[in-house]
Amino acid sequence: MLCGCLLSRIWDPSATKIVAKGHCSIRRGTSKRRFMIPIAYLNHPLFKGLLNMAEEEFGFDHPMGGLTIPCSEEYFIGISKMLKFS
Repeated sequence: MLCGCLLSRIWDPSATKIVAKGHCSIRRGTSKRRFMIPIAYLNHPLFKGLLNMAEEEFGFDHPMGGLTIPCSEEYFIGISKMLKFS
């Protein structure tokens, strides 16, 4: 599970299919673990880099039916921490 400092901004909602208002669901890496992120992250340059990686890897045909980010969990969490504090 993620550290407590990130739980208010990003979490693994594997027990639910409901996406909280103001958030979007993302799968990342090869494990395809599901996270919800605030929609505001989508406009940040760091996150746009992740979206460009996803476009290069999958185009617009994501294998899990949602947005999949092709990076390690550690990298994704690191970016999320930077976004939280920016």
